[in-house]
Parts: sequence; C-alpha cells; structure tokens
Amino acid sequence: MAPRILIFGTGSIGAVYAFVLSRAVPASNIVAVCRGNYESASKNGFTIHSARWGENQKVRPVVVRTVAEAIDLDSTFDYVIVSSKVLPTVPSIPELIKPAISTGTTIVLIQNGIAIEEPYAKLFPDNPLLSTVVYLAATQTSPGIVRHTGVELLHVGSYPASSGTEAASRFTKLLDHATTEVHEDIQFERWSKLLMNASWNPICALSRSRDAQVLRSSAEAKDFVQDVMFEIAAVANSCGYQGISSTLIDLQLEKATIRELPGVEPSMMADALAGRNMEVEAIIGNVVKMAREHGVKTPMLSTIYMLANVLDKSFSYDAKPIASRA
Repeated sequence: MAPRILIFGTGSIGAVYAFVLSRAVPASNIVAVCRGNYESASKNGFTIHSARWGENQKVRPVVVRTVAEAIDLDSTFDYVIVSSKVLPTVPSIPELIKPAISTGTTIVLIQNGIAIEEPYAKLFPDNPLLSTVVYLAATQTSPGIVRHTGVELLHVGSYPASSGTEAASRFTKLLDHATTEVHEDIQFERWSKLLMNASWNPICALSRSRDAQVLRSSAEAKDFVQDVMFEIAAVANSCGYQGISSTLIDLQLEKATIRELPGVEPSMMADALAGRNMEVEAIIGNVVKMAREHGVKTPMLSTIYMLANVLDKSFSYDAKPIASRA
C-alpha cells in the first residue's frame, strides 16, 4: 500500500518535494498544508518549472489550510514532512503537527539551522525522526508557481545519529526522482551548510546587499565574512566536528567570489526586504548559545545575532495569528 504523506509548510521547497513524491505515490496520498498560497494551490495545484525535471511540471496534492483539516480527511500518516521556516510560533510547530502523528509515523525535517531537532525528539520519543539538509535553488515566483534552477540535493540522516539509517533509507527510496544522500550523522552536513547560512544570510539581510555585492563593497569585506565563518567553524569543532575546516570555508567563499554581480539573494535577505520574520534563532542564535556552552568566543557572530534580532523585531512578529493559520 502506498504511504500517506502530510507536508506541513508547502512553499517552494514543500511544493518541489510534493512533485517528487508524486512520482512514487499517488498525488491523492499527499496532503499539503498551505497558508498564503492556499487559494491558488487548492484550485490549480502546483506548477514546477525546473532545470532538471522540465517546464510546466504539475502536481495536484490534496490541499488544506490546517493540520485539523488534514486529520478530518485521514487520521493516519506514514510520513509528516515539515518544510516550513523555523519560526517561534505559539503553539510550536511540533505541537501543531501532533494531531497527525501516530504510532509508526516518520517525521522528516526539511529545515535550515542547527539544534532544531530536540523539540520533536522530546515530544515524539517513539517516532522515527529524520533530519535533512537541502540544497535546492527553488523560488515560489507567484502562489503555486515554483521556479527551480540549478542545484538539487537532499542529505538525510536519522536523529539521533545512534538510531541508525534504516528510516532514512526507506524515505529516500520514495525520492527516486531526486538526488539524495544518506548519512549516519547528519549534523556534519548541517554545520557545513551553516558556514554559509549563519554568515551570508544575516550579513546580506543587514546590509540589504547580495553576496557578490558584499564582497565587492570594500577591500575588507572578504576578510570580514571569512572571520565570521571561522567563528562558526570553531563552534562546530567544539561540538566534535573537526571536518568543518578552513578548506570548507575557502570553498564557500570561492562560490561567492566567482559570481557575477549582483550575486545570490539569501532567504533571510528576501524575508527582510519583504518585511517578513527571519529564522534568526535557528540559523544564528543557536550557534551563539552553543558557543557559550562550550566556552567558544564569537564576538563577531554575537554582534550579528544582536543586530539581526533588532531587525527581526522591527517587523512586529505576532506568532499567534500565524500559528492559527497553520
């Protein structure tokens, strides 16, 4: 029997993986929780314009506004995929998805940041929990319409790492049309991506400039970004991930250095320009907290964290209305 899948947070990332999953299971087995794009998605589904899979790729999952509506349709889901942004909602995201979790449900986190898994592990100690790191150049250009260009890769691992790779391997078999890699310890991949996310994201958001623009803004810019990355690497090293090294930092910097102007607009910058709240805690705050716990000094990252918080609070984030629409 084909698995039943719930996707919580069906923006650009969720829509792409709804499309990929629909190649392995009937689209009627996929239920997508949508907010801002509900009207369009409920009427027309999602259209993916992809450099890999082709133009005008369609997927028509079952579209709902809330988890409660999803439960009314089907009380049992084999997979609950969380692809929403990591924002502080009340109730929390783990609490919001709780009605959809039953015995044997595998929870899959397709989200940015570090140290984001524990709230799910505490609330659902007996359920398989998969943590992933996604590289997917996808943008929702209008409600229900997604443009995918270039890279597409999903790193998958069980949390905690000691729980083995069986659940991760089963999940990736459903993603046969995507590029996946299974890891015994996914946290190395999280730290590796965080070198980019915890540096470029807030720097670009605060400066209102894309990465290539930042690098060309002054002779000191590259050293500044590099020093922030070194602080992130020092925290990763203190947590046992010695492979987060100067070599990886050089690779990350090189990607931005060779880009033509204006460069890439990170998600946090896009959110700031649109007046939306940013994933400050998951991407930056948790690194700073872990640094304090391990006695690692991060003066530059701590300053960036403080400034990013000021910017984020300026958007007057109100968690309750957002949570009520989930």
